[in-house]
Amino acid sequence: MMKKRILSLLLTVCMAVSMLALPAGAASTDTVTFRDVNDKDTSVAVESMRLLGVVDGYGDGTFRPGTALNRAQFCKMAVYAMNGEGELGRYRTVTVFPDVKPSHWAAAYINMAAKGKGIIAGYADGKFHPDRTVTVGQAVTILMRLLGYKDENLGGIWPESYMAEAAIIGLTDGVSTDGYAALNRGQAARLFLNLLRADMAEGGSYAATLGQTITNTMLISATADGPDGKDNALELSSGEIYQLASGKTSNGSLNGFKGTLILDKQGKVLTFVPDAVGTSRVITLSTAKATQLTDINGNKYTMSSDISTYYNGKETTWGEAYSWLNAGTSITLYLGSSGSVEYVFVGGGSTASSAVIVYSDRSTTGFSSLAGGATGYKIYKNGLEAGGGDMRKYDVATYSSATNTIRVCDTRITGYYESGTPSPKEPSEITVMGHSFKVLSTAMDTLSEFRPGDQITLLLTEDNQVAGAIEASGGGAAGNAMGIVKSISASSATVNLLCGITVTGDLSISQSTAEQLDGQLVRVSSNKNGLALTRLTGGVSGDLDVTAKKLGGKALADNVMIFEKGADGLESTSLSQLGGALIPSNQIAYAATDWAGRVKIIVLGSAGGSVVYYGRAIVRAGDDSKIWVPDEGHEDEEPAPGVNGHYETVNGKTTLEVEYGNGKSVGPFQTGYNVTNGSYVAVTLNGRGTGYSSLKTLTRLRDVPNSAWSGEGAVTVSGRTYTVPSDVPCYNRTTGTWMSLSAAHAYTEEADLYVEDSVVRAIQVD
Repeated sequence: MMKKRILSLLLTVCMAVSMLALPAGAASTDTVTFRDVNDKDTSVAVESMRLLGVVDGYGDGTFRPGTALNRAQFCKMAVYAMNGEGELGRYRTVTVFPDVKPSHWAAAYINMAAKGKGIIAGYADGKFHPDRTVTVGQAVTILMRLLGYKDENLGGIWPESYMAEAAIIGLTDGVSTDGYAALNRGQAARLFLNLLRADMAEGGSYAATLGQTITNTMLISATADGPDGKDNALELSSGEIYQLASGKTSNGSLNGFKGTLILDKQGKVLTFVPDAVGTSRVITLSTAKATQLTDINGNKYTMSSDISTYYNGKETTWGEAYSWLNAGTSITLYLGSSGSVEYVFVGGGSTASSAVIVYSDRSTTGFSSLAGGATGYKIYKNGLEAGGGDMRKYDVATYSSATNTIRVCDTRITGYYESGTPSPKEPSEITVMGHSFKVLSTAMDTLSEFRPGDQITLLLTEDNQVAGAIEASGGGAAGNAMGIVKSISASSATVNLLCGITVTGDLSISQSTAEQLDGQLVRVSSNKNGLALTRLTGGVSGDLDVTAKKLGGKALADNVMIFEKGADGLESTSLSQLGGALIPSNQIAYAATDWAGRVKIIVLGSAGGSVVYYGRAIVRAGDDSKIWVPDEGHEDEEPAPGVNGHYETVNGKTTLEVEYGNGKSVGPFQTGYNVTNGSYVAVTLNGRGTGYSSLKTLTRLRDVPNSAWSGEGAVTVSGRTYTVPSDVPCYNRTTGTWMSLSAAHAYTEEADLYVEDSVVRAIQVD
């Protein structure tokens, strides 16, 4: 009898939300941000439920998350969580409980929940008591019933049995576990968000009962232009755009989250449900490979080429994006329950929808407003944790709600304003250096002062959107864009900027100058005649002490970018791949510091442009040694005797060719060095590659077993650990072919390693 009475009491539980003079679910075209919601997880839950109509705020702009709810208020919330507001009309004139007359503001909600959905009942006295405070246990019971759970399924004593099962399915994550405690508004928002993440008792997601769902997707913007022409649509990383239902506007706090989109019958968005908090991790990149990502703390993550990756404004794959990423890039990893990487977001965790420009050194004015009142956020500048004192004029700050961080970027692009669409007065995109940049709405005021044909400096966010613009000749407005020249001729060039975008443009230079710039690190700007490229040399002086992480007397930044000259121009490397060597100053072509005086970028190799090749020496001696001589105008073509060149016999001279892969070689060159055919060497080329300045035989480590390896990146021999570049050339002497490192391991149990300092430069198997 007592058990029946308890069950009768808990069936009476019903609360709703009457949070504004404006009823929940009413249309609003204004962005809503509550200044008193400072907890990130609560903020996310409130915004997701506000879009669905479950919650709203007060007229003074507050949410009052600590205020307790009553039964009528929660009942209203439950109806909107069922997407049941369309059925309310049939319950407005019904009287189910004597203390809830049709004139009561919540009558329709209470009657529908009791008579229409059967998820609540009255007290033993037959009344509902709508103004009584609701407990956590009572609210959980109602939501468990929405999920299809029944008393006979749970058993035990209420509310403990309900609370225990709710904890198992994640319904009470982030909410008080005391079933007898009063439920407040902040907890209610999180409880309903957990409901939308949960599965029904009989299988299938609860979210799917509300409408069509699009799962496992990334929300990147809440200010996209929708089908109705308004800029309050939601944009996914896939490029798809969905209009919000009821004319609502999201405040952007859900941007950068991976989760589920719920659509109504018309294909409009009811709400976005972020995946459970705690599945994302923000790291600063050290090195990126096809199969592995390493952060600046040495943590390694196993990667695969098909992992979905959001990069440079679009969704692609890790296999397509990783080679473009430089050390220091901020990356958000979304991890599955097993800890494996499921999604990669290049950037601090969200794409910016608004930004704040710093207009004086050491200023953080506007940062708190940008964070929407959130507290406890950290500041990251160019991927490294920073403080207010590190801010400089024209830095750009954005906020990532996914990681509760302010992201600060100091990238500035100076160039010729080519075009603005849809109009220069209010451009949503602006083209400079052949690249179309997305323009934030907060940049309109400064951009409106410029027109195509002007010389302009763009202030960019971390994800390369335009936050503002200033005159190119203004104080402190100089562009600082740097990049690596990927293709160039006397009339045009393509440059991969270090900030992660590619620019193209016309040039007007000599062919010899173009050859000198090919593959080099350059400063980039543009004018009405096209691109302006300046090769970067010099800068910070001194030897590079890899072990001490210093260049001369300056410390290296944790996210220092290091490039060394390879066969195809500059290639990214890392301190770990350099071993413990002391690299002399004459082998450092360029080095520069960041805002804190730390070395942020290093280019290895002499300033004269020398390139080092590591490989197998092919030596030919005697009168029958020949070298290829191209005809005039055919210097860059493949040998084709009689068509574009010819072979000439080198009388009595020895020639050297260095192979470093299938079909890859340099030379032959005349040589006076005594080099053994088949030995492994390091050859340094000069100028245009027409000769070499130095030749060194690599040290041989014989018969190193596979058991000495620690993954693919390191091997230990006689107590000394050697680093291994991902592209180390591997030669099979038996078959006469080159192969990958993994293939070499699979072929034999041991190999000969050829090393320079603490780095393996070539491998041979028999």
